[in-house]
Amino acid sequence: MNKKNQILWIICLALFCLNIGYFAGNRVLAKFPKFKIFRFEQNKIDETIDLIRYNYVDTVDLNNLTENVVRKIVQELDPHSAYIPASEAETAGENLEVSFGGIGINFNMVSDTVVVVNVISGGPAEKAGLKSFDRIVSVDDSIIAGKRINQSNIMRILRGPRNSKVMLGILRGQAEELIQFELTRGDIPNYTVDVSFQVSDKIGYIKITRFARSTHNEFLTAVAKLRQEGVTGYIIDLRYNTGGFLDLAYYLSNEFLSKGDMIVYMYGNTYPRQEFRAQGNGICQQAPVVVLINEQSGSASEILAGAIQDNDRGLIIGRRSYGKGVVQQKLDLSDGSELWLTIARYYTPSGRCIQKEYELGKADEYRMDLDNRYWHGEFFTADSIKMNDSLAFKTAGGRTVYGGGGIMPDIFVPSDTTGYTSYYEQLYLSNALDHFILDYSNNHQDTLKQFSDYKALYEYLKGQPLIEELADYAALKGVRKRPTLMAISKDLIEEQMHALIVRNFFSYDGYYPIILKDDPMMLKAIEVIKKDIWKPELYNRYLEVNKDHLQIRTENLEETT
Repeated sequence: MNKKNQILWIICLALFCLNIGYFAGNRVLAKFPKFKIFRFEQNKIDETIDLIRYNYVDTVDLNNLTENVVRKIVQELDPHSAYIPASEAETAGENLEVSFGGIGINFNMVSDTVVVVNVISGGPAEKAGLKSFDRIVSVDDSIIAGKRINQSNIMRILRGPRNSKVMLGILRGQAEELIQFELTRGDIPNYTVDVSFQVSDKIGYIKITRFARSTHNEFLTAVAKLRQEGVTGYIIDLRYNTGGFLDLAYYLSNEFLSKGDMIVYMYGNTYPRQEFRAQGNGICQQAPVVVLINEQSGSASEILAGAIQDNDRGLIIGRRSYGKGVVQQKLDLSDGSELWLTIARYYTPSGRCIQKEYELGKADEYRMDLDNRYWHGEFFTADSIKMNDSLAFKTAGGRTVYGGGGIMPDIFVPSDTTGYTSYYEQLYLSNALDHFILDYSNNHQDTLKQFSDYKALYEYLKGQPLIEELADYAALKGVRKRPTLMAISKDLIEEQMHALIVRNFFSYDGYYPIILKDDPMMLKAIEVIKKDIWKPELYNRYLEVNKDHLQIRTENLEETT
């Protein structure tokens, strides 16, 4: 046998032996499946799943079991890491994108029925013929009215891939028969700047609800519009803004800061330090600026507020922010699910981490923090907030600021409870107030639509006996009339009714100017810009000269018209 044939024979023999071993091994595993786990080293989770797969007495849905295991593992981490199943992954971050696939309506839930509040101009709903105050009873072949479906699930039902079809069954007015509308879902803009308007002479107000892909462009558009109106100073409202993309907070901070100013930096156990500094090309670098925050301003909102505060660029007004100082990264899993994993902590320019304390695996206790703050009195007096001296840091100008639990404002404004009574609380909790507003808007829409601007409609509403009509309406819903308490709450209730009815016809452009006209934080922001004390050092000198205003940090707010 020559050398070439000998090598060929050896190769064939080796392949034959491998095949024999492979088939013999499979026969053994088929007869004794528990031997499978000894084939190679596995982690304990894989071992357990395999033991269950081949030895458990009953059939088990292993996919569901694995989902629960992964979810439980992530729950044992920090409160902001999250597991998103594949079925939810497509829509999980939808509210942070520039747009989404939808039908183009704003809606509210009234007695378990979806009521169209506004139809977005040029959207699929308007093109199909939907109108304000239409009631959506069915979607495709499914009845949704009376099913106690929450608003987030309704949104998932109505949204869908662009160009997909959806059939809506609509009740309109007093009609008893459903009207069928076929809509083709379109590209719906995802606006994050609710409104921008001139709130006082040369002072502009910009309300930002979250930090999404479009936020920076929306902000630049708002500033350009306000500048054309002669605005030179800005109030940035971040109340109830729970955050979003970190880089968007950087872009907005950059508009106010000078070249080289630190905005934020972050690092983690396996994440190297990364710094973000201002480029010096911002369009508001010299403009007076005040930022409004409260206990539900978190994450990216705190980055912007912290950058303004630590660089002594402007004043922060309001209440201590939420205290989220960790960064999540989206990691895709093989089945289409997602892991939003905390990879780093971020730090404000002075070096403080404003993440509030948490224990691994105790997310429920962590979520009680705001309730605990409320009952501790933190929403009503700054003195109830105890800052940790070991977490004291210095701003660029030498002021002391604290880490370890949110951004503490430069000027504390307590929660405004003027007009709050048990009667008002009943109106709110029973939804009688919301239902009355929608019913009133629907029943009087022919009259209310005739007004050309929100100011004219507002003046008309102020002359109507709405408070009496609401009391009668609420009584039919089980909220007993209480004249004394109603008199105490009258101004608060009327202001909310006027603002919400106007919103139904002029959107947020009419709502915010009404609801904010007596807002304590807004009044204080206007005051510090008008008096040219919007920089911390200017404000401190002002307090030194005006000793009688020292309590301004906790109470005795001075109203400004």
